[in-house]
Amino acid sequence: MPACRPVLRWALSSLLLANLLGCTSPAQAVDSGELAFDGQTYRVVHIDLKREKLSLHWRDPQTAQPFGSIEALRQWGEAHGQRLLFATNAGIYDRQSAPLGLYVENGKTVVPLNLNHGNPASGNFSLLPNGVFAIYPDGHAAVRTSSDFKADAQPVQWASQSGPMLLIDGKLNEQFIDASDSMKWRSGVCVKTPSEVIFAVSETPVNFHTFGRLFRDELGCRDALYLDGSISQIYVDGDGYAGAPNIMVKPYAGIFAVFVAQ
Repeated sequence: MPACRPVLRWALSSLLLANLLGCTSPAQAVDSGELAFDGQTYRVVHIDLKREKLSLHWRDPQTAQPFGSIEALRQWGEAHGQRLLFATNAGIYDRQSAPLGLYVENGKTVVPLNLNHGNPASGNFSLLPNGVFAIYPDGHAAVRTSSDFKADAQPVQWASQSGPMLLIDGKLNEQFIDASDSMKWRSGVCVKTPSEVIFAVSETPVNFHTFGRLFRDELGCRDALYLDGSISQIYVDGDGYAGAPNIMVKPYAGIFAVFVAQ
């Protein structure tokens, strides 16, 4: 009898997939699938935080050297007995390859919250409002505008600040233009329930308006955050990479990841 794959395509029901594979275990905590929306194709990943740990990585804890790539992080995990199930680049970073906004790794604030506005050098980060994706010590997650996150004043376990916000309380960011010709590969994240996180990356260039509508109209999210564009990829064990072409990819600062013991 063949073994169950560690990552299941969420577009299929777990019951059907179990029958196909001769496997009786329930759907895994990291579910990946391709999704067509408004003439574009996306890779969408659902993560159940009740069952798997989503973490954030920038530098090797032993050497303090930046990982820089998903492959380097995967190899580091393998060397430490951990298998990489999922990874994607986190928020926007500066010219020194450091996170441009808040970066919290395992409870430690490495870069503080950035509330500076209107700096053209910040690119999309300066499109307001920007926001924070955070996972709290009790295991629940949230996407908040940066100002709301500051007002909450809650300790967090993992957090990355980026921008702009794609959705705020179910509404598209008012700065988005339906007919905009700013087309890029784009990645983003939302929290559908306190324990269900959804990441998505476009497999072709799209504008902000279309990408925001993906989260609102297709994925059913109310608050969603843009992570990055042009260089963004998602890695899923068994499915490989999706998103920007490899030739576009540059070294990352933070990387979100799900590891499991080998």
